[in-house]
Amino acid sequence: MSVETKTLSKLISEFFWREGFTLATAESCTAGNVAAIITAVPGSSRFYKGGVVAYSNEAKETLLHVKKETLEAFGAVSEETVVEMVNGAMEALNADYAVATSGIAGPGGGTPDKPVGTMWVAAGTKGKVLTAKLSEDEGRDKNIQAATAKTLQLLLNLCQKQENEA
Repeated sequence: MSVETKTLSKLISEFFWREGFTLATAESCTAGNVAAIITAVPGSSRFYKGGVVAYSNEAKETLLHVKKETLEAFGAVSEETVVEMVNGAMEALNADYAVATSGIAGPGGGTPDKPVGTMWVAAGTKGKVLTAKLSEDEGRDKNIQAATAKTLQLLLNLCQKQENEA
């Protein structure tokens, strides 16, 4: 775990402890890495509800209620899909917040439209979802680390926005 992700996870944990909200994860390209970073902080069981690693489109549809039409129109690696994954994770795990990741970590699997390193990440709560696209290919391990860090940063940004609006 990098110093950056460790720091992000600690700040996120402090927000959830203080505010009493719950969190779920829905991961594809990061394969549980976001969940591992979040649960590395002692006491995360007070707010972390669980996660779904949905690698296949079938799992995204069945477990996270991503619409088949969304996957057909935009693909699994899209902003539309990660937004639906966030909402599906909040619903499936009865959580106040959720994060989602979907992308092409590599080294294969890329296309001209979506080359290796293309990843979409999202963090959301009811009525608000923040998204970001990553597009650099630094190799599989670094791509997964970058998507994990970006997801945690989005979640922290969302938490801070919610706190400032309260």
